[in-house]
Amino acid sequence: MTTFELNAAKRTLFGRKTKQLRNKGLVPANIFGKKMDSIAIELESNILLDTMRKAGETGLIHLKVKGDDKAHPVLVSGYAQDPVFGKMLHVDFHEVDLKQKTTATVPLHAVGESEAVSGGLILAMMKNEVEVEALPTDLPDSIEVDISVLKALGDGIHAKDLKIDRSKVTLMIEDEELIATVQEPAKEEVVEAAPVAEGEAAPAEGEAKPEAAAPEAKS
Repeated sequence: MTTFELNAAKRTLFGRKTKQLRNKGLVPANIFGKKMDSIAIELESNILLDTMRKAGETGLIHLKVKGDDKAHPVLVSGYAQDPVFGKMLHVDFHEVDLKQKTTATVPLHAVGESEAVSGGLILAMMKNEVEVEALPTDLPDSIEVDISVLKALGDGIHAKDLKIDRSKVTLMIEDEELIATVQEPAKEEVVEAAPVAEGEAAPAEGEAKPEAAAPEAKS
């Protein structure tokens, strides 16, 4: 797996005051773990965003906090982002024990060419990510799904078919769970015109059919 490095400083602003940090291009964050008190930190927004894009949820980050002797081995646990402008509002980092297994969600990527898909059928990815368990240093960045084995309608790839080092990585789903399959293209629904009653002229194209006259009211 790929590892990354980040530098941070301890944070002294909390609550609504964290807006002052964001105005300076800083992002408030927290580091938490099983055997530690939560640490409030702040990081440079641009560097943080770039690292998060590369690391995803499984990339191990060595987070160095100014004043600490050792770097914190962390994974991105969660974050809040502005839905309009995309600015990072807050990040949570989970400090992991490098000697203890942890769980993480790993993205799946289709690779290769499928004879069935090339022939006009549709590749249906039933899962785009899977949860795995491994030591932090053994977490894969992604898992490849080789679709070249899909040759006919109904062929499928199951969890047991995924190529991973099972001596280090455990899939947290059943072996028979379907990952990808080949399906027929969706058929376009043909809408038939309503039948025209005998003696009634069909409306011209683009012309609305006249509505029946309302019955005359009785006095």
